[in-house]
Amino acid sequence: MGKMLIFSAPSGAGKTTIVKEILKNKNLNLEFSISACSRKMRENERDGLDYYFMTADDFKTKIENNEFVEWEQVYENQFYGTLKSEVDRIWANGKNVVFDVDVIGGLNIKKVYGDKALAFFIMPPSIEVLKTRLTNRGTETVETLKKRVDKAEWEINFANQFDVVIVNDNLSEAQTNVLKKVNEFLEIL
Repeated sequence: MGKMLIFSAPSGAGKTTIVKEILKNKNLNLEFSISACSRKMRENERDGLDYYFMTADDFKTKIENNEFVEWEQVYENQFYGTLKSEVDRIWANGKNVVFDVDVIGGLNIKKVYGDKALAFFIMPPSIEVLKTRLTNRGTETVETLKKRVDKAEWEINFANQFDVVIVNDNLSEAQTNVLKKVNEFLEIL
């Protein structure tokens, strides 16, 4: 059975960029965990590649059947979660699982898998830097920016519950620090 790496962070902290970089390292034997969701598939997305898309009713049935490691209802009838079958599939392929999940999801996965999981919190250098990063994306309205910043301030309160906190004030250094911790963790096998 493999291990798992959990990456959580406030939006704009650089988590997805870091995850994409470590996934390029073939020596680590990693595979990305595809999440399930009940929202509509977007034009450029594919089922089983971007997400496992399902109806809200199907998602609720899987919740009732205890088929999720973790799940969350983000909006009414809009669910996101990690299927146990996805973890089993990756481990059956002899790989280590990588998660890019929200903060609560990350903590919930860690609770389930304990020492088999290493949970990273990618910390922005400051809320001001985070605001600038989100603004520079050009995808935020004034309202969504405020919502993301407020959520980030709340999420940062959970950082001390993660195994490793990496401050992403320099992307290259953050990636190097993550890779060092990942190598240490996976060598314990």
